Amino acid sequence: MIELAVKLILAYLLGSVMGGLVLGRLTGASDLRSSGSGNAGATNALRTHGKAFGVTVLAIDALKGALAVAVIPWLPWPILESPVLPERWIALACGVAVTVGHIAPVFFSFAGGKGAATLLGVCLVAIPAAVPWALLSFALVLTLTGYAGLSTLVAALIIVFYVACIAASGLLSPLGAFALAMFALVVWTHRSNILRMLQGSESRFERVMIWRRMLGTRH
Repeated sequence: MIELAVKLILAYLLGSVMGGLVLGRLTGASDLRSSGSGNAGATNALRTHGKAFGVTVLAIDALKGALAVAVIPWLPWPILESPVLPERWIALACGVAVTVGHIAPVFFSFAGGKGAATLLGVCLVAIPAAVPWALLSFALVLTLTGYAGLSTLVAALIIVFYVACIAASGLLSPLGAFALAMFALVVWTHRSNILRMLQGSESRFERVMIWRRMLGTRH
């Protein structure tokens, strides 16, 4: 269990390296937490600092999620422990830890992002077959509604459905527990978005709502 604890801490610390905040300091850009929604993630970076900055932040945050699952669990451990946990279980736990690190980064006063990009990187390694479905649902909902938060929630729910209905392990498994934990985290971090959507005050990505522009050209 010492191995698990150490690797979870490493994954959490990796998650605490915020792509948007580090990139902002390196480029002299304003702190994401003082711009737009005040969130340090890729969506706010895209809204407030432009496409290049936003895509770079997305790539950095997704990469750390992938590394936490693909590398940290397989780091050599010199102490023989009993019971020995399968690396697969450790990998899923590290996926949760790196996402928590992104949400509450120790290096940035525990004020981070909402975890979507990091979770994407985690799932690319942990559940790669579910990612195309999640991305497709994200793109579809975003195009129809313009709500990035709602799109993220639906994508996370699609991953749960994939594990429950298609993956061989099902929900009553470590993978199922991981998928449910990640969905719960996404709901928690997007609770303010949910409230604003219910109130009708949530901002939209109007430019991606192609159907609106098409209808507008017909009138």
